[in-house]
Amino acid sequence: MIGTFDKPTLWQRAKPIFLGFDGPLTVAILLLAGAGLVTMYSAGYDHGTRFVDHGRNMLLAGALLFVVAQIPPQKLMTLAVPVFIVGVALLVVTALPGFGVTKKGATRWLNVGIVIQPSEVLKLAMPLMLAWWFQRREGQLRALDFGVALLLLAVPVALIVKQPDLGTAILVLSAGLYVIFFAGLSWWLIVPVFVVGAIAIGGLVGYEDVICQPEMKWPLMHDYQKNRVCTLLDPTTDPLGKGFHIIQGMIAIGSGGLTGKGLMKGTQTHLEFIPERTTDFIFAAFSEELGLAGCIGLLLGFTFLIFRGLMIAAEAPTMFTRLLAGAITLSFFTYAFVNMGMVSGILPVVGVPLPFISYGGTAMVTLGLALGILMSISKSRRLMQS
Repeated sequence: MIGTFDKPTLWQRAKPIFLGFDGPLTVAILLLAGAGLVTMYSAGYDHGTRFVDHGRNMLLAGALLFVVAQIPPQKLMTLAVPVFIVGVALLVVTALPGFGVTKKGATRWLNVGIVIQPSEVLKLAMPLMLAWWFQRREGQLRALDFGVALLLLAVPVALIVKQPDLGTAILVLSAGLYVIFFAGLSWWLIVPVFVVGAIAIGGLVGYEDVICQPEMKWPLMHDYQKNRVCTLLDPTTDPLGKGFHIIQGMIAIGSGGLTGKGLMKGTQTHLEFIPERTTDFIFAAFSEELGLAGCIGLLLGFTFLIFRGLMIAAEAPTMFTRLLAGAITLSFFTYAFVNMGMVSGILPVVGVPLPFISYGGTAMVTLGLALGILMSISKSRRLMQS
């Protein structure tokens, strides 16, 4: 007896690959990606090929997201230690004389056939490593374990600060601290840090006239980093120099009003008053052209993404996946908060892109990998429940 079988359709064969993808997370990604494309076209249509390149980078990030989402979290955990070791080793090599590539006074790049920035690896390698560490210590956490975690965090952060690259150091540091916090760090250790930080900020504001004098040297900081903080405190002291970025950003944001000037109609943007209008300061261009209403919509989009990411973390089945998902999700908050804060004049100017919106190939690749990991964690939980 010869049996006949219907040949499966292409969708039937592809369905298992898409099965388990998180719907709300996908919606959040698509909304923010759409906002990024519209913003880049509006701000960069007269800026060479930025819009086309941004679209290409988004497609690459989407492909990476799709591939990484197929990797089970257990496999990601086995990659944690090797990726971390490779990342730190590349940072060490970059710091060695004659190996690192120096641009604009910073040695952040390494030529391995192609020029790479090793610190970018640590944005994901750091939370992977610490989540792996706390997974290994689950059920027997001691103070020493948190000390080891802080040491693992301190080494790459110190190497990145030395380059110097304060923006990336902040992102790597925050990602690691999020893991340590979610692992159960005592509030008795967290609160004093906030108190010291508040006192330090108060001291900066109160004694600005003294500590910002040219002859005053700040320990552990380069002169340009000191100048960024002092310019933040009073950008009008050098309105055509160090304070130009902050002043023009605030003018653009304020001139947008409630509904903005309209797409492609921003005068501050297209008359070249806003520096780096397609990268670090794109939020100023966005605010000028779409106004307060557009800013609220963008904030709601990021809030939706972060809320969904925290839900995925809360429902994750293992400590490794919970810590990793939580840290990656709050990293999006750090990116958005620092970028919007520096453009708005409430934080020093550092090189931190706005996710989905800012132009940048490396940043978009990192974004795709991070979202792929988050999707993998959500997908694994859904497949376990089905």
